[in-house]
Amino acid sequence: MFVVTTDQRASTRLGDRVDHLMLRLAPWFSAHIAAVALPLERTVGDEVQTVLTTPEAALDLALTLIRVGGWSVGVGAGPDEPLGASARESSGAAFVAARAAVERAKLKSEPVPVVVAGTHAEAAEAATAVVQLLAGVVQRRSHAGWEVADLLARGRSQREAAERLEISEQAVSQRVASAMINEERRARPVAARLIDAAGR
Repeated sequence: MFVVTTDQRASTRLGDRVDHLMLRLAPWFSAHIAAVALPLERTVGDEVQTVLTTPEAALDLALTLIRVGGWSVGVGAGPDEPLGASARESSGAAFVAARAAVERAKLKSEPVPVVVAGTHAEAAEAATAVVQLLAGVVQRRSHAGWEVADLLARGRSQREAAERLEISEQAVSQRVASAMINEERRARPVAARLIDAAGR
């Protein structure tokens, strides 16, 4: 079981953006509905939480939140346990881990505000290192890089992306390289395995 808890950063300065986030993430949850055990909901203050069934979904949501920006993200991994009717009504090792992870993600000592915690501490530390590396790539990707990344993620070829963006295939290749799209794609399964191991 994988619990993703996210807390807004600088909420006193920016105001509560939970409702905006939930609208922004609605397409993500529609696309990943098979992996959603409990839907995203506000738990307390400007914090939201969801329960997912796969490490791949937990990783993708964490990286999506980093892309959105302005949120500290904690991924908690733990054994499957009985769930309540909502995240607020549920408890267990993964929830405790997610709480510890999001609190650590708020610290300035973390290079990127995303942390993995779980019942297997060593695997969780390894997962955090790889997820933070991926999050750093996501955080630094330009708008031009995201244009290509989003098209490729939808199954378009580089040639089709070039046609859609009205640029050359060489320009697409350059964007793929500078945005580290292939590196991210290859590292994601490794990060997902480590997240899974963190809960075992």
